[in-house]
Order: sequence, then structure tokens, then C-alpha cells
Amino acid sequence: MNIVELRDFCLSLKDVEESMPFDDKTLVFSVKGKMFCATDISTFEFVNVKCEPEKAIQLREQYDDVSPGYYMNKKHWNSIKTKGRINKRQFEKWIKESYALVVAGLPKKIQKELNEE
Repeated sequence: MNIVELRDFCLSLKDVEESMPFDDKTLVFSVKGKMFCATDISTFEFVNVKCEPEKAIQLREQYDDVSPGYYMNKKHWNSIKTKGRINKRQFEKWIKESYALVVAGLPKKIQKELNEE
């Protein structure tokens, strides 16, 4: 997955916004102000996604290209190498799971709005 594909995919999810709240190189994707994906646009070496703690550990053990979230809470975030063996479909699956995890933490009314087609 390249940076354009990442951006297009993230922005295709409902009510997603992009911003650079930390510096001029960290691109963040969020839903209702809650971050679910981030990457360094200057190097694009990895993508950070949110993950259930147990699954995060499992994925790190299963995939060499998945590691604890770089500059993130390592319990809840994984970093996925962009130049590794993870294919685009798998990236998209993990991004969707990260998005869903963040949506699940939002108030019920907002969850309902986001889950409506």
C-alpha cells in the first residue's frame, strides 16, 4: 500500500477527517475527532493502527512486519511496515478494524449515525 492508497482508503470511511495535529509530517486520520490511523508522510515506513490488546500481541507474533505502535501506546497500537510483506487487502482490513474500534468507543447515538448506510 502506498501513501495515496492509504489516504484514499481512510477517507472513504464514513465521517473520516485527515489532519496534521502533531507536526508537519505526521498525517492522522480520525473519526469524530478520535484517531484511528497515522503515518509519517516524509518516510512512509509504517502505518499505526489501533488494535484490541490481545489481538495486537497475536499479530506481532504472527507477522514480522507488525510491531508495537511507534510513538503510541504499545498496548493499543500496532505499527505495520509499509515496505514489508503485508498486502493491501490486509492493510485495509486492519484499518477498518481500527476504525470500528474507535467508533465502538463513541457515544451510542454517534455510533448509530456512523453505522447507518
